[in-house]
Amino acid sequence: MLKVFNTLTRQKEVFTPITSGMVNMYVCGPTVYNYIHIGNARSAIAFDTIRRYFEYKGYHVNYVSNFTDVDDKMIKAAKEANTTVPEIADRFIAAFMEDTTALNIEPATKHPRATENIKEIISFIQALVAKGYAYEADGDVYYRARKFEGYGKLSHQNIDELEVGASQHVDPTEVDRKEDPIDFALWKGAKGDEISWESPWGKGRPGWHIECSVMSTKYLGDTFDIHGGGQDLAFPHHENEIAQSEAKTGKTFANYWLHNGFVTVGDENEKMSKSLGNFVTVHDILKTVDPKCCASSWQRLSTASRSNILPAIWKMPKIT
Repeated sequence: MLKVFNTLTRQKEVFTPITSGMVNMYVCGPTVYNYIHIGNARSAIAFDTIRRYFEYKGYHVNYVSNFTDVDDKMIKAAKEANTTVPEIADRFIAAFMEDTTALNIEPATKHPRATENIKEIISFIQALVAKGYAYEADGDVYYRARKFEGYGKLSHQNIDELEVGASQHVDPTEVDRKEDPIDFALWKGAKGDEISWESPWGKGRPGWHIECSVMSTKYLGDTFDIHGGGQDLAFPHHENEIAQSEAKTGKTFANYWLHNGFVTVGDENEKMSKSLGNFVTVHDILKTVDPKCCASSWQRLSTASRSNILPAIWKMPKIT
């Protein structure tokens, strides 16, 4: 009997797939404006291990992991490098594949990009507007978080206690355009000559959260087995994914939510992140550490032995 710890219920549950013998799993991938750091790699390794264990147990695993290839950080990186957002994306997607291959991480079944799904993203947002869950404001489109009855159920927070702007992807200039501070962006109107696409609300680009709702349901269906990612994504990213997806479909979004813990640094166990500047990239580490040595040591282990290592890299989150 296989059990998983479900962040949604805060308990171990017997894993029962929607389709016998098959696991449909979506894991949030990186925003590709820089090389991945070892915290990003931890998530990739953790879910690669889980995927391999399912396969060892005889399941066919349909594993989808996205690339966020357009957002504020991508635009900033492109300007600083005097190049385009697509060029930055191509460069660091290639680096991601190179670095994760060196770490013996198998590619996902599908690695969709946000920019490959703009048509579907716009259609998804239109459905939310039609249902009254979203509204347009000066070229932006926002989601009415309070309208979704279950908002906060994944992170186990009351909506009145949630911190506004608990995401690195929030634009401070949009606060005055919102009906409620807790509302979040589905579509962002274009500023100047930045990368954009035509939409019913004018030129713009998708918000961060909507990308994953669209790509996961496009490739795995309205309801799928497992949604995963780092514990820092539980709120607001995954919380927002649930709200917008279940509002659109009227169905359960994902049956099991799995989150890996942080890589922490320093005496105060501070989370490693690019925004804090306390990160070490896998790309740099691979210049001094032979990945073939690490990979061959891993490969020499039996699959059963590998599964015993899982608790060492799999730390369940404590969300406060």
